[in-house]
Amino acid sequence: MTNKTTETTLTGGTIEYEDFSCEIGVLGPMLYTLCQDHWQEVQIGHVVQGSVLELSFLEPPKIFVLYDGYLTVATEAWHLHLCVEEHLGGPHCKTPPELRKQRLVTRGALYRRLNRQGKPTSWGIQFWNGDGEKMMTFFLPNPYLGEDEDLLPEGKPQWKKLGLYETLREIYVLGNQPIPFPENPLKRPYLAVCRSSRCNPSRNWQPTYDALKAATEEAGLDIPVQTAGCLEVCQQGPVVFYSGDRSWYVQAKPELAKRIVNEHIIAETPISEYLYPQNSNQ
Repeated sequence: MTNKTTETTLTGGTIEYEDFSCEIGVLGPMLYTLCQDHWQEVQIGHVVQGSVLELSFLEPPKIFVLYDGYLTVATEAWHLHLCVEEHLGGPHCKTPPELRKQRLVTRGALYRRLNRQGKPTSWGIQFWNGDGEKMMTFFLPNPYLGEDEDLLPEGKPQWKKLGLYETLREIYVLGNQPIPFPENPLKRPYLAVCRSSRCNPSRNWQPTYDALKAATEEAGLDIPVQTAGCLEVCQQGPVVFYSGDRSWYVQAKPELAKRIVNEHIIAETPISEYLYPQNSNQ
């Protein structure tokens, strides 16, 4: 049985919500599907009385990564952050517990907006945080709109546009289909090199990045290597982050970069003298 609620609007219409689980095992595959597999079909934004924001993808996002609880999705023109796991607050876990709860996505629902005659007019996904505030909205394809967002002729909707909504509903609301990923795409391990000048004034991160790339390729590891903004260490750069077990390394020059791959990742033996903070229990 689905958790279905209805909200009456001031214009006489209604919004029907069907909730789904906000566990990371659900949110990860769903958000990947929306932003990576169906980026051409969705829009992302925020809706409050008196203001609507709608952003479109012109190409697949160049960044789609989970760091310290926040999913970052970035295009050439804009980026977003969505807290889908507890935001601990970097290597020192400095985010207060009450703020972690407030920021986290705690409710998600597929919705349909209906006019006062009970006719559905739009479809999407709504998220709420721990305080019950509406977060961002994903706008799903609308069968009444053409390619340029113009209204189609009366009586000629393109019902096939509801395919994405119906598929998501079957998987994440009704549970009639399995989640279509063997593993959570948001939890795949990766390595990141900080490119910020705050911890590495020379900004000479490229040799470390190249060494990580070469070491992972030589070892045949399917672990992406990428650059990142501030990794919340802000000293002793270059800084390397390994998402597989949430480890930060400082003074990560090319020689150490190779050791991180061979000793920490492959041999599962962290290099304690370069871990940050030093009391990390790896």
